[in-house]
Amino acid sequence: MNRSLKEKGYHASETTIYRCMYHVIFCPKYRRSVLTPPIQKRMKEIVVAVANENNSGVCEMEVMEDHVHLLLDVDPTVGIDVIISRIKGRSSNMLRKEFPELKRKLPTLWTRSKFIATVGAVSLDVVKQYIEEQKGK
Repeated sequence: MNRSLKEKGYHASETTIYRCMYHVIFCPKYRRSVLTPPIQKRMKEIVVAVANENNSGVCEMEVMEDHVHLLLDVDPTVGIDVIISRIKGRSSNMLRKEFPELKRKLPTLWTRSKFIATVGAVSLDVVKQYIEEQKGK
Protein backbone atom coordinates (compact mmCIF):
# COMPACT_ATOMS: atom_id res chain seq x y z
CA MET A 1 0.00 0.00 0.00
CA ASN A 2 1.27 3.42 -0.81
CA ARG A 3 2.63 5.42 2.11
CA SER A 4 0.31 8.41 1.79
CA LEU A 5 -2.75 6.15 2.17
CA LYS A 6 -1.27 4.59 5.30
CA GLU A 7 -0.55 8.06 6.71
CA LYS A 8 -4.23 8.93 6.17
CA GLY A 9 -5.26 5.99 8.33
CA TYR A 10 -6.12 3.43 5.68
CA HIS A 11 -5.43 -0.28 6.15
CA ALA A 12 -4.74 -2.94 3.56
CA SER A 13 -5.39 -6.62 3.22
CA GLU A 14 -4.34 -8.73 0.24
CA THR A 15 -7.20 -7.45 -1.91
CA THR A 16 -8.73 -4.48 -0.11
CA ILE A 17 -7.75 -1.03 1.07
CA TYR A 18 -10.13 0.21 3.74
CA ARG A 19 -10.95 2.60 6.53
CA CYS A 20 -14.28 1.78 8.15
CA MET A 21 -15.00 4.03 11.12
CA TYR A 22 -18.05 3.59 13.34
CA HIS A 23 -19.50 5.50 16.27
CA VAL A 24 -21.13 3.01 18.63
CA ILE A 25 -23.20 3.52 21.78
CA PHE A 26 -24.68 0.86 24.04
CA CYS A 27 -26.05 0.77 27.58
CA PRO A 28 -26.42 -1.51 30.57
CA LYS A 29 -29.82 -3.15 30.99
CA TYR A 30 -32.46 -0.62 32.10
CA ARG A 31 -29.80 2.10 31.59
CA ARG A 32 -28.73 1.53 35.16
CA SER A 33 -25.71 3.47 36.42
CA VAL A 34 -23.65 0.39 37.29
CA LEU A 35 -20.41 1.11 35.43
CA THR A 36 -18.39 2.41 38.38
CA PRO A 37 -14.80 3.64 37.88
CA PRO A 38 -13.17 0.20 38.53
CA ILE A 39 -15.63 -1.42 36.10
CA GLN A 40 -15.03 1.37 33.56
CA LYS A 41 -11.28 0.76 33.68
CA ARG A 42 -11.71 -2.98 33.17
CA MET A 43 -14.27 -2.42 30.40
CA LYS A 44 -11.76 -0.30 28.47
CA GLU A 45 -9.15 -3.07 28.71
CA ILE A 46 -11.64 -5.65 27.42
CA VAL A 47 -12.74 -3.45 24.49
CA VAL A 48 -9.14 -2.90 23.36
CA ALA A 49 -8.35 -6.63 23.64
CA VAL A 50 -11.41 -7.70 21.61
CA ALA A 51 -10.75 -5.06 18.94
CA ASN A 52 -7.11 -6.10 18.60
CA GLU A 53 -8.05 -9.79 18.34
CA ASN A 54 -10.38 -8.91 15.47
CA ASN A 55 -7.96 -6.80 13.42
CA SER A 56 -9.76 -3.62 14.46
CA GLY A 57 -8.80 -0.52 16.41
CA VAL A 58 -10.23 1.70 19.11
CA CYS A 59 -9.78 5.34 18.08
CA GLU A 60 -11.71 6.85 20.99
CA MET A 61 -13.59 5.39 23.92
CA GLU A 62 -15.51 6.71 26.89
CA VAL A 63 -17.27 4.57 29.46
CA MET A 64 -19.81 6.45 31.58
CA GLU A 65 -21.82 5.01 34.47
CA ASP A 66 -24.84 4.30 32.26
CA HIS A 67 -23.51 3.96 28.70
CA VAL A 68 -20.47 3.34 26.50
CA HIS A 69 -19.26 5.40 23.51
CA LEU A 70 -16.79 3.87 21.05
CA LEU A 71 -15.15 5.11 17.87
CA LEU A 72 -13.93 1.97 16.15
CA ASP A 73 -11.90 1.33 13.01
CA VAL A 74 -13.24 -2.05 11.89
CA ASP A 75 -11.92 -4.62 9.42
CA PRO A 76 -14.74 -4.97 6.85
CA THR A 77 -14.19 -8.72 6.59
CA VAL A 78 -15.20 -9.00 10.24
CA GLY A 79 -17.96 -6.38 10.34
CA ILE A 80 -19.21 -3.96 12.97
CA ASP A 81 -22.08 -6.11 14.23
CA VAL A 82 -19.72 -9.03 14.90
CA ILE A 83 -17.25 -6.79 16.76
CA ILE A 84 -19.95 -5.24 18.95
CA SER A 85 -21.44 -8.66 19.72
CA ARG A 86 -18.01 -9.91 20.76
CA ILE A 87 -17.30 -6.82 22.87
CA LYS A 88 -20.64 -7.01 24.64
CA GLY A 89 -20.44 -10.79 25.10
CA ARG A 90 -16.89 -10.88 26.44
CA SER A 91 -17.33 -7.84 28.67
CA SER A 92 -20.60 -9.15 30.12
CA ASN A 93 -19.03 -12.50 30.91
CA MET A 94 -15.82 -11.13 32.39
CA LEU A 95 -17.25 -8.14 34.25
CA ARG A 96 -20.00 -10.20 35.88
CA LYS A 97 -17.39 -12.73 37.06
CA GLU A 98 -14.95 -10.07 38.30
CA PHE A 99 -17.60 -7.77 39.81
CA PRO A 100 -20.30 -10.01 41.37
CA GLU A 101 -22.42 -6.99 42.34
CA LEU A 102 -23.37 -6.73 38.64
CA LYS A 103 -25.05 -10.14 38.84
CA ARG A 104 -27.08 -9.00 41.84
CA LYS A 105 -28.19 -5.73 40.19
CA LEU A 106 -29.02 -6.92 36.65
CA PRO A 107 -30.28 -10.10 34.97
CA THR A 108 -27.92 -9.39 32.05
CA LEU A 109 -25.32 -6.64 31.77
CA TRP A 110 -26.20 -5.10 28.38
CA THR A 111 -29.40 -4.31 26.55
CA ARG A 112 -29.80 -6.08 23.21
CA SER A 113 -29.87 -2.74 21.40
CA LYS A 114 -27.06 -0.53 20.18
CA PHE A 115 -26.53 2.64 18.14
CA ILE A 116 -24.15 2.40 15.18
CA ALA A 117 -23.32 5.21 12.75
CA THR A 118 -20.64 5.34 10.10
CA VAL A 119 -18.10 8.12 10.31
CA GLY A 120 -16.66 9.14 6.97
CA ALA A 121 -13.58 10.99 5.85
CA VAL A 122 -15.74 12.96 3.43
CA SER A 123 -19.34 14.16 3.63
CA LEU A 124 -22.30 12.37 2.11
CA ASP A 125 -22.77 15.25 -0.35
CA VAL A 126 -19.21 14.86 -1.66
CA VAL A 127 -19.72 11.13 -2.26
CA LYS A 128 -23.07 11.73 -3.99
CA GLN A 129 -21.50 14.38 -6.22
CA TYR A 130 -18.57 12.08 -7.09
CA ILE A 131 -20.92 9.23 -8.06
CA GLU A 132 -23.09 11.59 -10.10
CA GLU A 133 -20.04 12.89 -11.96
CA GLN A 134 -19.06 9.33 -12.94
CA LYS A 135 -22.05 9.12 -15.30
CA GLY A 136 -20.44 11.56 -17.72
CA LYS A 137 -17.13 9.67 -17.97
